[in-house]
Amino acid sequence: MGLYMFDNSPLQAILHNAESYTAIAIFIATYLFIAVGKLPGYHLDRAGAALLGACLMVWLGVLTLDDAFAAIDFDTIALLLGMMIVVANLRLSGFFLLVNEWVVLRARYPLVLLSAIVFLAGVLSAFLVNDTICLVMTPLVLDVTLRLKRNPVPYLLAVALASNVGSVATITGNPQNMIVGSLSRIHYGSFTLALAPVALAGVLMAIVMIALIYRAEFLSRDRFEVEVASPVRYLQPVVIKSLLVLSVMVVLFFTGHPVAKVAIIGGAYMLFTRRIKAHKVYREIDWPLLLMFAGLFVVVAAFERVAVTPGVIAAVARQHLDNIAVLSAVTAVLSNLVSNVPAVLMLKSFVGNLADPQRAWLVVAMASTLAGNFTLVGSVANLIVAQRAQGAGVTISFWAYFKVGAPLTVATILFGVWWL
Repeated sequence: MGLYMFDNSPLQAILHNAESYTAIAIFIATYLFIAVGKLPGYHLDRAGAALLGACLMVWLGVLTLDDAFAAIDFDTIALLLGMMIVVANLRLSGFFLLVNEWVVLRARYPLVLLSAIVFLAGVLSAFLVNDTICLVMTPLVLDVTLRLKRNPVPYLLAVALASNVGSVATITGNPQNMIVGSLSRIHYGSFTLALAPVALAGVLMAIVMIALIYRAEFLSRDRFEVEVASPVRYLQPVVIKSLLVLSVMVVLFFTGHPVAKVAIIGGAYMLFTRRIKAHKVYREIDWPLLLMFAGLFVVVAAFERVAVTPGVIAAVARQHLDNIAVLSAVTAVLSNLVSNVPAVLMLKSFVGNLADPQRAWLVVAMASTLAGNFTLVGSVANLIVAQRAQGAGVTISFWAYFKVGAPLTVATILFGVWWL
């Protein structure tokens, strides 16, 4: 209230500038923490950093509490939560174990197994969120490759790379696409029609690059027999129900129904069951990710209020962001600096003011997702694979990932630029 008592006075200007500088400092500190992931001596994680940044913005008066609530895109939160619940039911029912067994029993050669893993990870990630698919598939691929006495590293790379590339195809493929879909209001079918060819090309490129770099593993005539240790245990009624619900959801997505509404209703319906206790489903949900999203929405909204002026928007627009190649490069670099979700949120103020915002949003979705393949720390999906492999005694080094991921990133983004 004090600000309004000194309108048009030097004191008002000083207070306003102090507030702006403080908000910018909080924004930078939050993004730096998210980029680095830790603070020496503290146990704060990325979700906590985003929440702390949001609370500081409200406490300092940059946003009111009502403004902060309004800044959170609940469509994105609801979409992600609904998809997490559906995937949790598929996982707990044993669906992924069934799919894994079906694939490996039919893949008698290393190159066939690699192709099957890549296509499976890519297709599932397109509809079921890439991070979750990495979480589910990594132990399955580890189990198969170790039983076959094969080098697990290239197959694990296939899971990470293909899940990122495949998730480009749809709005429900990954968190940043969900944000793009919510902010741009692009139709689910239009999004898929534009970016599914990029995902398909990327999946094929991933197979070729992994096979060429690991020639001794894949360019041979080795044949192996897969022995199933024991029959897969699964809950058939839950598998059938989950697949039916998911199929209905996908049909509704493509027919133009609001994706957030469809996803959260589908997720809520999956909780209505006698087979799986609700608390088991809740344990499968990535609550910190939802919290980080909510915090980042508030932090970015506060930053926009004090720093993203019409003059700034005009100055950025003059940097040729209407050019697809330039926007792709900016998005890719930014995604590797601060991660893809924060990068998309940072760009939203500028993309909406470009000459063709819909195409620009597609470029941002494409480049921010594919950029995640550049390094091992480029996306959460990569880290999930690496960490779960490490727990089983298999190390994926930074260089082992980089020599495949970096050229694949460049090739897929160049293809995406050409295609769009």
